[in-house]
Amino acid sequence: MVSYMILLEDHPIALFSSPAGEKIKIPPSHQPPDMISPDSLPHLPGCYLFKDEQDRVIYVGKARDLRKRVSSYFQKQDQIPRTAALVAAASGLDFIVTNSELEALLLENTLIKKHQPRYNIKLKDSSRYAGIELTEEDFPRLRISRRNTGRGSFFGPFVSARERTIVYQIVRKAFGLATCKRFTKRACLRYHLGHCSGPCTGRISRADYRARAARAASALAGKTDELLLTLQKEMADLSLRQEFERALQLRDEIQALERLQERQQVERSRRYDQDVISYEVEGSSVYLMLFRVYHGTLEGKEEYVFSHGEGFLEEFLVQYYSEREPPEELILEQTLEPALLDFLSHQKRRKVKATVPRQGEKKMLLDLARKNLEAGFFGDREKLYALEQALLLKKSPQVIECFDISHLGGTFSVGSMVQFRGGRPDKSQYRRFRIRTVSGIDDYASLAETVRRRYSRLKEEKQDMPDLIVIDGGKGQLSSALSELQALRLKIPIVSLAKKEEEIYVPGLDGPLDIKKQEKASLYLQEIRDEAHRFALAYNRLLRKKAIED
Repeated sequence: MVSYMILLEDHPIALFSSPAGEKIKIPPSHQPPDMISPDSLPHLPGCYLFKDEQDRVIYVGKARDLRKRVSSYFQKQDQIPRTAALVAAASGLDFIVTNSELEALLLENTLIKKHQPRYNIKLKDSSRYAGIELTEEDFPRLRISRRNTGRGSFFGPFVSARERTIVYQIVRKAFGLATCKRFTKRACLRYHLGHCSGPCTGRISRADYRARAARAASALAGKTDELLLTLQKEMADLSLRQEFERALQLRDEIQALERLQERQQVERSRRYDQDVISYEVEGSSVYLMLFRVYHGTLEGKEEYVFSHGEGFLEEFLVQYYSEREPPEELILEQTLEPALLDFLSHQKRRKVKATVPRQGEKKMLLDLARKNLEAGFFGDREKLYALEQALLLKKSPQVIECFDISHLGGTFSVGSMVQFRGGRPDKSQYRRFRIRTVSGIDDYASLAETVRRRYSRLKEEKQDMPDLIVIDGGKGQLSSALSELQALRLKIPIVSLAKKEEEIYVPGLDGPLDIKKQEKASLYLQEIRDEAHRFALAYNRLLRKKAIED
C-alpha cells in the first residue's frame, strides 16, 4: 500500500492510500477563472452561486431551470449596471440542485444569510420564513412562529404568508385546536362558532384532544389525503348548489394543503449538525458528494473524486474528519463499522451516530444529495445515453457536430459548425465559413457548401469523423447535407432539427421521429442547435460590422 497526496488546486488537503500510489486532483466545487460554462448545468431547479477570483461567493440566485437562468447572464446585450458588474467580477460558478422551485427559493434565503454576497440585495429583516408550531402540552395549541422553540413540533417554513395563513386556518378549524395564548375558564367566541373543541371548558377529554392534535400534525407533515378528499367533496357540493364564492375559497384551501406535499427538504428543524454522503463507483474512480447540514439548514456541498480501492469510504471518512470536527449524525447509504463510529465520536468528544434511512425526511435529503451527485458528475453521460437510445445509434455519440446558416436578406451569408465532445461544447473545434458559391437566399445550397468543405478537408487530412451530425432545419436541409456526405462516401449518422415544433428528422423516413420536445434527447439536440445558431449569428454580425467600418 502506497500513500499519496490528493491535491486541490495544487494545495494538499488530505492523505489517502492507494495500491497505485498515483497523484490525483480533486476538482473543486467551483470552476477555475474564465471557465464559467452554463452548458455544464442541468435543466433542473436549484441555486447557483457566482464566485470571484478568491473563491468568495458574490451572488446567490435561484432558478426553475439552472442552465437557462445562468445562460441568460451571458446572452443579454443591454444589462443593468449591477448585473454587468456582477458578470465582470464572476470567475467561478457553483450550483446545488433542489427538488422544486420552492426548495430553491428557501435555500437561496439560507445561502444569502450565510455568505452575505456583495451583489445580493441586503435587507434589514434577516428573519426566517415563518412556520406553524404545535406546542407540546397536555392540550397542544397551534400558533404561527418564526423559529422552532424546541417545545413542540415545527412545520414549514412557508415562503408565502398567505399560504401559511390558509393552512393555519384550515388545520385549526378542521381539528378544533386551541390557538389562544392561555386557557381561560369560560368558553371563548371561537368555541361558540364551532372552530375550537373547547379544552378550556373541559368538554373534550385529554385523550380525544391529543388524538385530534396527532391528526393535525400528520396533515401538517404532508399526510393530507383524507382531509383533501373531504374538502374536494365539499367543494363539488358547493359548486352544484351554485355557491361559487365559498367553492373558490375551498379551492384555495385545497391548493394550500397540496403545497404541503411539496414541503421543503433542505431547511428542516434540527438542533444538531448532519453530514449527508452519497457516492458512485464508476470504473476505477469514486465520485462522492457531501452535504453539510447545520442545525437543519443546508449550508453547502463538497465534491470529491479519488481512486477506488477496498475500504475507500472508511479511508475517506477517517482522513476527512481528521481535519474537521464530525457532525452528530452521518446520513449515508451503508452502515459503518463500530470502530469507525468510535473514532468519529472520539474526534467529536461526544457520540456520533450513522443513519441509513429508508423513508422520511432523512431519506429525502439523501436522495437530494444523490440527485446533485448525478447532475454534477453524470449529467452529460445521461443525455448522451438518452440520445443514443432515441436515435437507435450503435454507441453514445461522444463527438457531435452541428451546422447552421445565417444571412441578412441573402447578404453576408455564413455557415457555422460547433462541436460537442463528451456532452459539452469544445470551442477549440468551432469553425465558421463564409459562403463562397451561393448568391442570394438559398439555405440548402449554403448548407451543402459548408458540409462539403468541412468533411472533404477532414477526409483529405485523414482526421477522425464525428459520431453524429446535426443540421439546423427540416427535411430539405437534411437532404442537402446527406447528398454531400454520400458524394464524399462518408457514412456518418445525421439528423436535422426543425425549429418550430422541434421535430427530429432522419434519412429514410418521410415524417419526424416520435420524440417529444421535452424529452432529454430532444432537449440536448436543442442545446446543440441553439449554440450553432448563436455562433453563426455572431459571425454574421461581425461581417456586417466590418462592412460598415470599411
